[in-house]
Amino acid sequence: MKIVFVGPSLPDAASHAATDIVLRPPAVQGDIIKAVEDGANVIGLVDGGFEHTAPVWHKEILLALSLDVAVFGAASMGALRAAECHAFGMTGIGRIFQDYASGKTVDDADVALLYGPAELGGHALTVPMVNVRSTLDEMERLQLINQSLRMAIEMTAKQIFFKKRSWAHIISECPAIFGPQRLYWTDMLKRQTVDQKRIDALALLEAVRDADDRRKPTYRSWQFRKTWGQPSRSKA
Repeated sequence: MKIVFVGPSLPDAASHAATDIVLRPPAVQGDIIKAVEDGANVIGLVDGGFEHTAPVWHKEILLALSLDVAVFGAASMGALRAAECHAFGMTGIGRIFQDYASGKTVDDADVALLYGPAELGGHALTVPMVNVRSTLDEMERLQLINQSLRMAIEMTAKQIFFKKRSWAHIISECPAIFGPQRLYWTDMLKRQTVDQKRIDALALLEAVRDADDRRKPTYRSWQFRKTWGQPSRSKA
């Protein structure tokens, strides 16, 4: 069995996932354990809860790895956990993972965003910092923006709380842009947006699709040990 936890990073995941992949909503503490108990041989972690519930615990990922379950992470919570658990065998996918693993990105909140209810499609309502940077990188590469303005926009975006960060809000707060320029740059950023979270989530679906649906014994230099506070299935 292959299970992928995904939500706002790729709200239309069902249209892109292979038929043998079971999609589940963003993971919280205990969900990785439940997936292992349900028979998962391959687990993909994209999105996870963190604000109003306990997030996926590293120890449950280590448990899955110790049982020879292949665990992939990308785009959001998955990229964070993959960077933190890479040394133990978790596989990271995509630019966001690479930036966390290299230390280029350090703030966990850089992947956070506000999104609508799942019943209405769960679409993103704000712009995460990882998408801001990817967008500005691409615009600079295409020579659509100079470096000084790019840095001013990025610094402004970083100072805005993730639940309020939109292109319009970023531009309205940016001290380097004023008057009629604000509408121009807001439209430009919207047109040039690079949705890095979506790109990385799609790459994870491909990796999970290509992975063998069986547990393969793997050499590990570490041993899993049960400790007090072992993660449970509770989502509270």
